Amino acid sequence: MVIIFACGVAVFSALMALGIWQVYRLDWKLELIERVELRVDAPVVAMPSSETWIRLQPEKSEYRHVEATGTLMPELSVRATATTLYGSGYWLMTPLKLDNGDLVMINRGFVSSDFDIAADTARLNETKEPVTVRGLLRLSEPDGGFLRANRPEKNRWYSRDVEAMAETAGFDQVAPFFIDAEANSLQGSVQVMDPSRTPVPGLTVIHFRNNHLVYALTWFVLAFTVAGGLGFLLRDQFKSSL
Repeated sequence: MVIIFACGVAVFSALMALGIWQVYRLDWKLELIERVELRVDAPVVAMPSSETWIRLQPEKSEYRHVEATGTLMPELSVRATATTLYGSGYWLMTPLKLDNGDLVMINRGFVSSDFDIAADTARLNETKEPVTVRGLLRLSEPDGGFLRANRPEKNRWYSRDVEAMAETAGFDQVAPFFIDAEANSLQGSVQVMDPSRTPVPGLTVIHFRNNHLVYALTWFVLAFTVAGGLGFLLRDQFKSSL
């Protein structure tokens, strides 16, 4: 009986902890949704300068609507694994060199597995004209994806880890964030809508599922069900001892 009761208390405690954790996640998700909704449609501002990079804070910086002007370096483009409404493929990450020499990685959009980086490089290098990129500021995604670590030595990227990408490409300094290019931001890609020929921008996820309240209630209901069962056991034990 003692062992059963101890196990029941342990299960109850674990379920309560999961419920409380989901409450914290709910609060975090609501703040994220509010932050994103306020920023994605805000007026465009200049990309943070390199003097401020060290002081950037996620809660104040991410999803800001920014722009940057410079020259794309398509020969140094990197592909990071992505899944979108177009299916499985890659995000095309291309360095943008600003007039002052700063570098920032641009997520030019989604491309398919048969996208030809060499042809893309040749096309963009025909003019080498400066471009202005508008989009959402996103912080670097270090390490890799779920159960899949980035493999820089094999040029396999499962997350958009801009610092590691820059180091692999031999950059001296790169912004600790990247810019998710918005639709119509680069060479009219969105009109083509063919990820095998040109990147499709404007696919940033800005609508987030929020089921944390349901999860929290589920864990709490299970916890109190266990508590009720323990109560019945204690009652029966008490009656049998009379």
